[in-house]
Amino acid sequence: MQALHLLALDPVAETTGDAHSYGFRRERSTADAIEQVRNVLGRKASPKWVLEGDIKGCFDNISHDWLVANVCMDKGILRKWLKAGFIEMGRLFPTNAGTPQGGIISPVLANIALDGLQRELETLFHTVRQARAAKVNLVRYADDFVITGSSKELLENEVRPLVEKFLAVRGLALSEKKTKITHVTEGFDFLGWNVRYFKRMLLTRPSKKNTKAFLDKIRAALGGLKSAAQAEVIEKLTPVIRGWANYHRSQMATLTFSKCDHQIWQALWRWACRRHPNKGKRWIKQRYFVRLKGRDWRFSEKDKLLPVLRGYRKRPHVKIKGEANPYDPMYDEYFSRRLARKMDATLEGRRKLRWLWWWQEGLCPICEQKITRDTGWHLHHIIKRSQRGSDKLTNLVLLHPNCHMQHHSTEKSGSAGVSMYKC
Repeated sequence: MQALHLLALDPVAETTGDAHSYGFRRERSTADAIEQVRNVLGRKASPKWVLEGDIKGCFDNISHDWLVANVCMDKGILRKWLKAGFIEMGRLFPTNAGTPQGGIISPVLANIALDGLQRELETLFHTVRQARAAKVNLVRYADDFVITGSSKELLENEVRPLVEKFLAVRGLALSEKKTKITHVTEGFDFLGWNVRYFKRMLLTRPSKKNTKAFLDKIRAALGGLKSAAQAEVIEKLTPVIRGWANYHRSQMATLTFSKCDHQIWQALWRWACRRHPNKGKRWIKQRYFVRLKGRDWRFSEKDKLLPVLRGYRKRPHVKIKGEANPYDPMYDEYFSRRLARKMDATLEGRRKLRWLWWWQEGLCPICEQKITRDTGWHLHHIIKRSQRGSDKLTNLVLLHPNCHMQHHSTEKSGSAGVSMYKC
């Protein structure tokens, strides 16, 4: 039921949402949020004071009365979801505030509750000149947000009271511990990055807290694999390293990547030495590490190689337009171009796949829907290899994994295959 109502509610939330809200919204990500932070703080004339905001228990404390009165959906259904409670160990716990526990509609309800803050901030100023002089900008990702300002007094005496009043109507409050006003030269953490203005430049690097959590995860994984084979260690660590590198590669992470590579190498060396206490260091090095493409000490076994962070080149992220709405036909062409750039980056170094994707215009020839990183893809041979089909581009087509399975199931029943489609 929540999924069905979400299909109708999400376009409304997208249309009425703040332009610079990036959490739990289609086609938006943390990379867009940090790029907007760079936009508002990265210039010479940019504001130098920031209000770091954090809402205390956002999802658990949103007022039910406010949601029922302001969310445009069936009020009876919404009230039942909000008041349903949850059962744990055979005991019913009532929910008097907050959005449904684990409900897929909860993020959209939270976004609807917080949308409008950007418009409220605009009411502080009576003229365009006043607004430009104050330099007040909002960047929000879910319940984390930053608000810039031209002075500490402005943020303390005018902006913060307005934000508190806005949240109080919705049953929410700012966290006293995490909400503070900071000068950009001191730096602040936002979404895993540290933002700091230093020597006429805005630096956005992985935060110390985020880096420590990543390295702790690597060390904990190795601690649980003391007796595991090297191949298993590579399989376990590869997605962790790849995911963290892809998250941070759009910002200034080169120096941090180098330091983390050294820390990971130290952890791997300790793991290898612990396994062979009676062997010499030269033997251990030859057993677990190889030299590859001019780089020594690569953790490798046969065809499996552990990636290094320095191997992930910086890939600048193009921020989404604030007003872009994926449900608005006017922006169809815009989002198609963004998808093409994304796929081009995803298929970097894989020319055959990239060419096929462009040739098919990003569409699966069976269902005629977009092939994206989220949907995944399968490289299909029109004439099977077992029937002497070649690996030439004329014999290859990109399909959705599910479409590929359906094609083979219909093929068994004698239906038409992919070759009948124009690819």
